[in-house]
Amino acid sequence: MNNITLYRHALSGHAHRVENFLSILNIPTTLVDVDLMGGEHLQPAFQQKNHFTEVPVIEDGDITLSDSNAILVYLATKYDDSRTWLPTNPNEAAEIQRFLSIAAGPIAFGVAKARLINVFGIDEDPAAAIEIAHSILASLNAFLQGRQWFVTEHPTIADITLYSYIAHAPEGNVSLSDYSNITRWLSDVENIKNFIPMQKTKVGFSAE
Repeated sequence: MNNITLYRHALSGHAHRVENFLSILNIPTTLVDVDLMGGEHLQPAFQQKNHFTEVPVIEDGDITLSDSNAILVYLATKYDDSRTWLPTNPNEAAEIQRFLSIAAGPIAFGVAKARLINVFGIDEDPAAAIEIAHSILASLNAFLQGRQWFVTEHPTIADITLYSYIAHAPEGNVSLSDYSNITRWLSDVENIKNFIPMQKTKVGFSAE
C-alpha cells in the first residue's frame, strides 16, 4: 500500500471527509497543509495538482486526484476489498451517488456556505444559506427515521461525505437541536473505528 499524500486545510470540511476516510481505512497518510488564507492554492505549484485551485488533493503513487467525493469513490473502490463503503449492488451504489450529490448541492450551498460566511468572514448575508440548511437537514432527519445509516445497514461513503459539514453546522449558526435523528447519526459516525474529528472553531452557536 502506498503512503498517500493529502493536501488539505484543517478547517475545510471537504478535506476532512478525505482525511477521516483515509484514517478509517487505515491508509498511511502524509498531511500537507495548504495556506488558503495566504493564497497558496492559487500558486502555479498547486495549480499543477488541481487546476480548480481547491483542496483536497491526494497523491497516490503516480495518481493525483482532486474533488473530495471523487477521492472517496477512488479510495473505496481501490482500498476496500469488502466493498462495504461503496457497494457494487447497483441500487445501493446509485443511492450513495444521490447523497454525494446532496453533499455537493444543498449541503454545500446551505450548511457549508453558512459556516463559510461565519468562519472565514465572507461578506455575504447568511440568511439564504441558513434557510437552505434547515430545509435539507429537516429532509435528512426525516429520512433517517428508523435507519442507522443513510444507505445500507453499515456506514458507507454517503455517511462520510455528509458528516463533516453537518457536524459543524452550529459554526454557521445552524442549530441541530431539532434534528434528533441527525444528532444520533453523528454520534454513530464518531464511533466508527479510527474516526478522527474535524478541527472546531469558536464561532456561531459553537461559541456559546
